[in-house]
Formats: sequence, structure tokens, C-alpha cells
Amino acid sequence: MAKEIKTEIVINAKPEKVWAILTDFKSYPNWNPFIKSIIGDVKVGNKITARIEPPKAKGMTFKPKVLTYETNKELKWLGHLLLAGLFDGEHKFELIDNGNGTTTFKQSEKFKGILVPLFKKQLDNNTKKGFEAMNSKLKELAEQK
Repeated sequence: MAKEIKTEIVINAKPEKVWAILTDFKSYPNWNPFIKSIIGDVKVGNKITARIEPPKAKGMTFKPKVLTYETNKELKWLGHLLLAGLFDGEHKFELIDNGNGTTTFKQSEKFKGILVPLFKKQLDNNTKKGFEAMNSKLKELAEQK
């Protein structure tokens, strides 16, 4: 069973500015309404510790493996709930330079595993709302100054 959530927002700032905010993980507790913390050396192949708190849902801490870290373009990781194959999430942040001083920020996650059907409603509601809240806050911060 698989499920994907996709969100995107156009930000009136260059990818470099958006990326600087997105990858300033120490500041997440101060502004990010969805991902409360990312701890660790965020490099391809490394495991990090991430804490998510979707709106109106129980938060969770997990240790995903970084799959992609391409400056000003993409950050992707793969996390598991308990064991691989039960409930796996491949989370991706993508920045697209629109060439006019704006950036399209895409946040998506592909969920796979036997427990996905049990979480479908929560993913469609709480998790997607968490993505959208984070996207809006990132836009607000990047467009300041």
C-alpha cells in the first residue's frame, strides 16, 4: 500500500534565501509549526533525528536516513516507523528556481508499508495541514526584509 502527499507554494525570494532558512535546523523550534527539530549532521548517508508535530495529532520522533542533499535544490530523507516495511516515509523538500526572483517550494512525502491504510485519514488531514502550515511560514520568513 502506498500514499503520497504533495504540496507547493510560490515564494517571492530566490532559492538561496529559501534554502538558508530551510537548512537552518537550529531555528526550527522558533518558526516551524510542523517539523519541531532536526538534529544531526545532515549529509547524504547519515541518520538524523527529526521531530514532527502535525496539527491535532500526536507528535513523533524518528531517525531517517538522508538520501539527497543538493544545495539550493533538494533535501530528501527516508524514515521508518519501528521497522522498515511497516510504515516508511520518503520526505522531500524541492526548490525550483523560477528565474524571476521567485522559488516554487515543493514538500512531499511518499508513504509505503502495511500500516499505511491505518494512517490514511490522518495523512490526508493532519499531515497535509502540517506541510501547508510549514510552507506558509517558510514563505513568510523568506519574503521578509
